[in-house]
Amino acid sequence: QVQLVESGGGLVQAGGSLRLSCSASGIIFSINSMGWYRQAPGKQRDLVAAISSGGTTNYADSVKGRFTVSRDNAKNTVYLQMNSLKPEDTAVYYCNANLRTARFMPDYIYWGQGTQVTVSS
Repeated sequence: QVQLVESGGGLVQAGGSLRLSCSASGIIFSINSMGWYRQAPGKQRDLVAAISSGGTTNYADSVKGRFTVSRDNAKNTVYLQMNSLKPEDTAVYYCNANLRTARFMPDYIYWGQGTQVTVSS
């Protein structure tokens, strides 16, 4: 059983910062990419940022220059540093991990339970 547990969400004023963390635990053989998605009320879940096992990053245009994704492979943890937050960043943030639980098992995407980020104007 694999679990992804997020932390670090909360309420912040516009212009402020938050740091999200997501740790994967359980039977894990290897983790490929890890990433963050967000979903605002009435909208679809969209990619915010992702990072490969080698450290290659990918960002949504709306967060480039403000958000930074990083990971600690030894801890199976991915982070999202969010600076210069805007009210439109308000959403539930979900982490995911593309991983396999054994050498000959296929890759599978696991999701965290989500953490609320609210940015007040």
